[in-house]
Amino acid sequence: MTNTEKISNAKKRIDELERLIKYWNDSERDEAKIVNFNIADKVA
Repeated sequence: MTNTEKISNAKKRIDELERLIKYWNDSERDEAKIVNFNIADKVA
């Protein structure tokens, strides 16, 4: 495997990790919204 191939594979892994981080951040926001709604329902 050449250095160019290694760099290309590393860039692909980095891109995949960045997509996963964005997905996790988005899902955490959605879960926070769900928790807030549940608490509001109990208080009302």
